[in-house]
Amino acid sequence: MYRAQFPFPPYFPYGTPPALFAHPSPLPASPAAMNLASPLPSSGWYSPSPALSSAPVGAAYGFGMPSPARPAAYPSPLVAMSFSPAQPGPPAFHPPAYSPLAAYSPFARRAHHMPPPPSSPSMRGLRSRAAAGAARASAAAAANGISMSAITPQIRPRPAFTISRLETAAYEGQKPGTSGLRKKVAVMQQPNYVANFVQAIFDAVDDLAGATLVVGGDGRFYNDVVIQLIVRMAAANGVGKLIVGQNGILSTPAVSALVRDFGAAGGIILTASHNPGGPDGDLGIKYNIGNGGPAPDAVTAAIYDATKSISRILTADDIDDIALATPARYTFAGSDFEVQVVDSVANYVDNMKRIFDFPAISSLLTSGSFSMVFDAMHGVTGPYATAVLVDELGAPPSSVINGTPLPDFGGGHPDPNLTYAHDLVELMNSGKYDFGAASDGDGDRNMVLGNQFFVNPSDSVAIIAAHANDTIPFFARSPLTGLARSMPTSQALDRVAAHLGLELYETPTGWKYFGSLMDAGLISICGEESFGQSSVHIREKDGLWAVLAWLSILAANPGSSVEDICTRHWASYGRNYFTRYDFEEVDSDGAAELMARLVRKLDSWVGGKLDAGYVVRHADEFAYVDPVNGARASNQGIRFLFDDGSRIVFRLSGTGSSGATIRVYIEQYEPDASEASTPASEKLAPLVNLALSMSRMEEYTGRTEPTVIT
Repeated sequence: MYRAQFPFPPYFPYGTPPALFAHPSPLPASPAAMNLASPLPSSGWYSPSPALSSAPVGAAYGFGMPSPARPAAYPSPLVAMSFSPAQPGPPAFHPPAYSPLAAYSPFARRAHHMPPPPSSPSMRGLRSRAAAGAARASAAAAANGISMSAITPQIRPRPAFTISRLETAAYEGQKPGTSGLRKKVAVMQQPNYVANFVQAIFDAVDDLAGATLVVGGDGRFYNDVVIQLIVRMAAANGVGKLIVGQNGILSTPAVSALVRDFGAAGGIILTASHNPGGPDGDLGIKYNIGNGGPAPDAVTAAIYDATKSISRILTADDIDDIALATPARYTFAGSDFEVQVVDSVANYVDNMKRIFDFPAISSLLTSGSFSMVFDAMHGVTGPYATAVLVDELGAPPSSVINGTPLPDFGGGHPDPNLTYAHDLVELMNSGKYDFGAASDGDGDRNMVLGNQFFVNPSDSVAIIAAHANDTIPFFARSPLTGLARSMPTSQALDRVAAHLGLELYETPTGWKYFGSLMDAGLISICGEESFGQSSVHIREKDGLWAVLAWLSILAANPGSSVEDICTRHWASYGRNYFTRYDFEEVDSDGAAELMARLVRKLDSWVGGKLDAGYVVRHADEFAYVDPVNGARASNQGIRFLFDDGSRIVFRLSGTGSSGATIRVYIEQYEPDASEASTPASEKLAPLVNLALSMSRMEEYTGRTEPTVIT
């Protein structure tokens, strides 16, 4: 069947309260709550957790209503069959996480043809594989004393669907940035714009026929429309199963965990991260691979190539919208395709309970002598923070503010920094709270504050690493193997690595560069100066994980404040003073000219004495060769290293949706603990002035002040 235009499904106009945020409903528990041994792929099997049939947890957290009780739990069929105790990484039937480009051939078997008909041998083979998987799942459940009829969610049969081939034309500029495709909503709403990119994913990524994908996002405007589009296109492109977050909500770290724990082939995440939402804001789509992490450069390049030559879209546009408010399993007559709507929160909560000492943290939060506040900034983390901090750890409900996910993030900019997280900054400056934290739109970033005290993200990852083996049970069981940071991040983490006798890896900006190091067992904790830290438990940044790591450190150091922890760290390691200046949405041509001039100046400035007496010891454009697979990344930022160990780095960001963002990173090491209390703005002022002079920032951008200072 051929059609001339793609009929988008109906959706509520902006301003109408979306139903997906308004329905309290029974929520199923995650596999770990079923007395099944639930795996964390990075560290083998864990003991069965106790049944939690009455525990109040679920995706309705944060939506302005009481949390419903858990009903009987159920597993994904893949959970019971995909992992073995000796297997540290993703299941064996996945493509290698960072395999050569050949493993993700850019024009797969469906690039120019319709999927095979249901009666074809290949489709019969897919049905046979699916039936075999179901049989193995039933056997595994029976071995654990569980009846499949008792643990299977409500099945909602749907009629057969028809696969349609729709003609389309390529759009220019669908090249993924640092983490996926991000554009203004108005751009994404162009006819077939989103559909083209989704089809490019199906065309470029091999081995998705019959496979499982996880789909969810941060709840921003237009995500509800895109999720239904993905359902129809996945059905038409031969995907076996979609696991979709209830209400369409899944944080980025939760997607990574589900991909790994459910043995999925990958995931499609609908987020523009920390960028604004709403009709005038941004929309984003990114693909994560089978290890749960962002697609590496070879995969995103293949997707981009597919967008440039696309001429048709495959869809099943007669599939009615999937109701996302209630967990259920949707099947379709004449097809093995299914959609499973799952609790958005429970699997993530269970993972956190395995990593951290919840009783110890709970003792801190309920002691009566410690107060905290978490600002979800109306992003996706609100339900997760409520589930963990309030319902599991006993913090007062008022500890979570701005906790309801909103399509426009309440009109704010969901970026957890001193500029945009102003509600939290004001509260922490009031002196009423001991600990404060914020997370961004999709839940992968975080900011940590003490009482009138800011923790620089570069210091945060270093302090977490320094305390991890002693304060986090996960690392007591599996001690740190190595550490990694992005190149612009300060070298504070390097000093911790040296002290612990661990290897330190320096990568380009972008979480995808940590994935191969984790998969190879080379690192356990990593971080970026852009408010992101995480560990080997998943392959994404994890904002709430970092908050729990800090609470673990505070719980293990009774009576110590956040400032005390930082001051003691500087006394042991010295202080790497660090700041970042962001010049957002500047003219793209001017930004390119600024960077090109700096490249031309690299050689001539080496050995020369610049303003304030700084001597350039080394200057280059950072390039990276992955030590695991040999993949190369070039033009990753311009570095000026001075003879006193100071650094200035200039980099064009790949996370914006319009114009260009120039980031300037400035670092200076102070070994003398008696000097470590000097304010960063004062200490770094000479280097800041030098950076602005070297770049001629005002001349090329017209800006005299940065948009954001970190």
